[in-house]
Amino acid sequence: MPDAPADALGWIVPAVIVFAVAALLIAVLVVVLRRARRSPRARAAAEGERAGAGAALVALDDAIEEADLEVGLSGALYGGDAPQSLRRARMTAQHVRDKAFEDYRAVSAEPAPHPDQIARTSRRIRSRVDEARAVLDRAAAEHAEWVRGNVSAADRVAAASVRLDDLRGSTGDLRALVDELRSRFDESEWTDAAASARAALAHADDAASHLERARRKAGDPTVTALPDLTEAERALRQAQSEARAVEERHRLVTQAALAVTGELDVLRTALRQAEALRTSLEPDAADRLAAEVREVDAAATALEPAAARRPTATIDGIVRARDRLDMALGDARTAQQRLRGARTALPGTLAAARNAVARAEGAVSHARAGADARMRLGTAQAELAAARQAQDPVEALDAARRALRAAEFAHDLAAYDRRG
Repeated sequence: MPDAPADALGWIVPAVIVFAVAALLIAVLVVVLRRARRSPRARAAAEGERAGAGAALVALDDAIEEADLEVGLSGALYGGDAPQSLRRARMTAQHVRDKAFEDYRAVSAEPAPHPDQIARTSRRIRSRVDEARAVLDRAAAEHAEWVRGNVSAADRVAAASVRLDDLRGSTGDLRALVDELRSRFDESEWTDAAASARAALAHADDAASHLERARRKAGDPTVTALPDLTEAERALRQAQSEARAVEERHRLVTQAALAVTGELDVLRTALRQAEALRTSLEPDAADRLAAEVREVDAAATALEPAAARRPTATIDGIVRARDRLDMALGDARTAQQRLRGARTALPGTLAAARNAVARAEGAVSHARAGADARMRLGTAQAELAAARQAQDPVEALDAARRALRAAEFAHDLAAYDRRG
C-alpha cells in the first residue's frame, strides 16, 4: 500500500512553494506600483493636472468678473428689464468657483497629498469649472444679444458719461489725499497711493476716449458701439477700484500714525513682562529667553526713530517682534498671561494684516495673477474676517497672524506671476 503521508507531502510542498512565490511576487508588484505612483514622474503628471485646474479656475474667475460688470450695468442702465439668465449663471459660477478654490487649496497643501489624489481632484475641479464656464458664456452671449436688441448705444453712452463725470469730480480729492501723505510720511508709505491715483486718472482718460468713439458710432447704423462701450465700462470700473485703493491706503497710513506710539509702548511693556517672567524659569530656559529679549529690545529701539515717518512699516516690525517674543515665551506663561498678551498684541496685528491684505489685493489685481496667488489671497481674506469675528483674543491673534502670512505669500506670488 502506498505511503499516504509521503504522497500528500509530495504535492503539498510544491503547492506551498508556488503560493509563497506568487504571494511574494504580488507583494513586490504592489510595492513597485506604489513607488511608481509616488515617483517624480507621477508627481510631475499630477502637478500638470493641478496647473491645468488652476488655469481653468483663473479663467472662470475672470469670466465672473466680466459678468459682474454686465450684471451691474443691467441694474444701473436697463431698469431691471434685462433677462435674469446672466445673473443666475454668475451666482452658480461663483458657488462653483468658491468650492473649486477650496479643493484646489487642499491639493496645494504641504505636505503634498498623494499624486493620485492631486490628479483626481484636479480633474474634478477642471470638469466642474469648465461646465460652469460654458453655462456662463452662453448666458453672457444671450445677454449681449438682448442688449443689442433692446438698449440704444446713445443711452449707454449717456449713463456712462454721468459716472465718468462723477469720478472725475473726485480726482481732486485723490490728489489731496496723496499730497497729505506725501507731506507727512516717508515715500514708502505713499508710493502705492500715488501709483493708484495715477492709474485712476489714466483709466478715466481711457474711459473718456472709448466713450467719445462710442458716441460717434452711436449715430451710425452701419457700425456697432458695443466694443467701445464695454471697454469704457471696464476702464470706469478699474478707475473706481484704483480710487478706492487710494482712500484705503490713506486710511491705513493715518490710522497707523495714530496708533504707532501706543504700539511701541505695548511692545516695551511686553518686554518688561518677559524679563520679569524670566526669573521663574530654569537657568537654561532663562538664558535663552534673555537672548531673545535682547534681540527684540534691539529691534524695538531700531524702529523708534522712523516711527512717525513710517507708521505702517513700524507697526509691521512691532508685530514681527511681538510674534518672536511670544514664540520665545512659549509655555512659560499662564493661560491668563497668554490671554492678556493676546489682547495687547491683537490691535497691531490686525492693522498689519489689513495692510498686507490690501497690498496683496492690489498686486493680485494688477498682475492678473495665477490660481495660487488668488488662493492665498482668499485664505488671507478669510483669516482676517475670522480674526475680526473671533471672541477669544488668542484665537483672533492666531487668525490675524495667519492672515498676515497668507497675504504676504499672495503678494509675492503675484509679483512672481507679473515677472513671468
